[in-house]
Amino acid sequence: MGVFGIAFDWGKTSANYARFRDIYPQEFYDRIVRRNLCVEGQSVLDLGTGTGVLSRNMYRYGAKWTGTDISEEQIAQARILSEGMDIEYEAVSAEKTDFPDNFFDVVTACQCFWYFDHEKLEPELVRMLKPGGHILLLYMAWLPYEDKIAGASEALALKYNPRWSGAGETVHPIFVPEIYMKNFEQTFHEEYLLDVPFTRESWHGRMKTCRGIGASLTETEISSWEREHIELLKEIAPASFTVRHYGAMAELKLVR
Repeated sequence: MGVFGIAFDWGKTSANYARFRDIYPQEFYDRIVRRNLCVEGQSVLDLGTGTGVLSRNMYRYGAKWTGTDISEEQIAQARILSEGMDIEYEAVSAEKTDFPDNFFDVVTACQCFWYFDHEKLEPELVRMLKPGGHILLLYMAWLPYEDKIAGASEALALKYNPRWSGAGETVHPIFVPEIYMKNFEQTFHEEYLLDVPFTRESWHGRMKTCRGIGASLTETEISSWEREHIELLKEIAPASFTVRHYGAMAELKLVR
């Protein structure tokens, strides 16, 4: 993929992604449950599931989960990490899923909705969702202008990848393309602040697995960035700390 800065491939960083990207705090999941979504009695399709973070962490709430991702490496990690859970995974792009009509109560997309071809995806979601079904869009990002450690780490990432388009986040609602307004209505959205705990190692791993570093740079570039980032954290970060993030969700309901 190359629309978002230089070309990137999540498969390049799947092992580290599995280790360092399972970081959503309990509040993130509590807010989903409060919307009565992804809970017992519901069938849920998680698009762009990655290593299955959402499905694995919400499995205990009783929904039947299916996860898809375009990356075979990500799906391989998801299957390993979901051992013992009744979760189905398939390596396929969101636009090419081939599930039955009126099959899912909820479709989720966490950290990935902007990557999809919505002209192709929207009709598929209308087809696969049950009448009155929901799309739930989820997001969490660090805030570089509100957090010193996040800001310094982001500045170093931009030094190595100035074309990285994921920098400079501020709190804002999740954007929903106009094409969805024909068959869906947006019934809810919220944005909220989170302080997410890290150690130097886990924050370094989180930064390495962002799109601007591990999924796009060469091995030589990543090694150089790693050396600089480790030294940077020794200078500016204690052994354990929190990083200011914000979480966001947008809920759409099928109205056909």
